[in-house]
Amino acid sequence: MENNQPIGIFDSGIGGLTVAKAIANLLPNERIIYFGDTAHFPYGDKSEEAIRSYSKGISEFLITQNCKAIIIACNTASSLAADYLKTILPSNILLIDVITPVAQFLNAQNFNDVGVIATKGTVGSGVYPKKINELNSEINVKSLATPLLAPMIEEAFFNNSISHTVINEYLSQDELSGIEAIILGCTHYPLIEQEVADFYNQTKQSVSVVNSAKVVADSVQQQLLQSNLLSTHLSGEHHFYVSDYTSSFERSTKIFFGDRLRLEKENIWEV
Repeated sequence: MENNQPIGIFDSGIGGLTVAKAIANLLPNERIIYFGDTAHFPYGDKSEEAIRSYSKGISEFLITQNCKAIIIACNTASSLAADYLKTILPSNILLIDVITPVAQFLNAQNFNDVGVIATKGTVGSGVYPKKINELNSEINVKSLATPLLAPMIEEAFFNNSISHTVINEYLSQDELSGIEAIILGCTHYPLIEQEVADFYNQTKQSVSVVNSAKVVADSVQQQLLQSNLLSTHLSGEHHFYVSDYTSSFERSTKIFFGDRLRLEKENIWEV
């Protein structure tokens, strides 16, 4: 494994681009190969068997692209497929999910009550309370499934009256009462980070918003450094693949990488 090989990142859609952008900002010498599985979006309501199958296929594709590391930039896939991928992928591939770094981050803080908003799949798996309490059993984790948010964001509905209404309705639920911090437990959600913060400011609640994309980027840097895999220079362009082209995806991607981003359709399940 050489340090100038690219980092592979995958998600069900645009959400993982929040992680890709955070990594690109923190580690400008790293080349990124991104795969958005738009043909199967959303992952949040799919079965564990399906998520494992999609994750396996994408990971194998990223390995053909010579990736030194694979970032599962999807909370649902991280919760349902990460352990499975560890058993089937080559041991020299650095595999990083987006949940473990957040649990480690919270363990270093002083929160007693933490909220999590995420897809049905992630909340149903119970992975956040499990991983957080493995490190700190004193943290009380309150979870709320927010299934409308990822499709809304995927269709570029954020920072507008529609998103305000949906977000405010979710955050007003009793399940999240009394929290000191809220985890944006889907990689789509950093796109509504300011709207979430605005809700708590307007309701005069002191709640810290945990942006998982930034936390994951820090973890990627640390793990690449420990594995002596940090690239010293950018060798080539980033590549962004989708399993099915959508105009809304392309519009949203320009938020992160502007006109420098070129989408390539690569449906790895087509025969």
